[in-house]
Amino acid sequence: MKKTWIVLIVIGVVVLFLYFGIKGMYNSMVIQNESANAQWSQVESQYQRRYDLIPNLVATVKGYATHEQGTLTAVIEARAKATSITIDPSKATAQQMQQFQQAQGEISSTLSKLMVVVEQYPDLKANKNFLELQAQIEGTENRIATERQRFNEAVQAYNAYIKKFPNNIFAGMFGFSAREYFKSEVGAEKAPKVQF
Repeated sequence: MKKTWIVLIVIGVVVLFLYFGIKGMYNSMVIQNESANAQWSQVESQYQRRYDLIPNLVATVKGYATHEQGTLTAVIEARAKATSITIDPSKATAQQMQQFQQAQGEISSTLSKLMVVVEQYPDLKANKNFLELQAQIEGTENRIATERQRFNEAVQAYNAYIKKFPNNIFAGMFGFSAREYFKSEVGAEKAPKVQF
């Protein structure tokens, strides 16, 4: 009878140990995943800040550079395209991330072209509103780079955690899979030079 109780106690302790171990592992996976989701939201927030600045920039430039309608239209179209792409980062494929990044690159490219046009208009370069927008866009580009880096760090921590043994066994059972990194084109990690 005494041996039966000892066996039952040992089995109970092992079951509790497994329960709390698996529970802790699962909760850590959830926390890491949510951390990466939250960081993606910060990336999107900075892109949204840039999207919000573009109409003001275009309106300011339009008043001075009426002959540059094509460039202004390209900026507006790039913004529209980029805002139409939404991604669930927890399920994003490499192709979806590439499409998102390409749309963001088009915005940067058209903004650069717009800044070249601005060089031809000295009155615009001296305009207070334009100078404030320039500073805000430069600051936003830096924030975007920072938030992309933080997102990749959160994804790296999550991916490493779910790939460790024995986490990898349970990650598959619970539906956790590796996430895509934000990959930039060569040289895209630097904010574009905006010169006026």
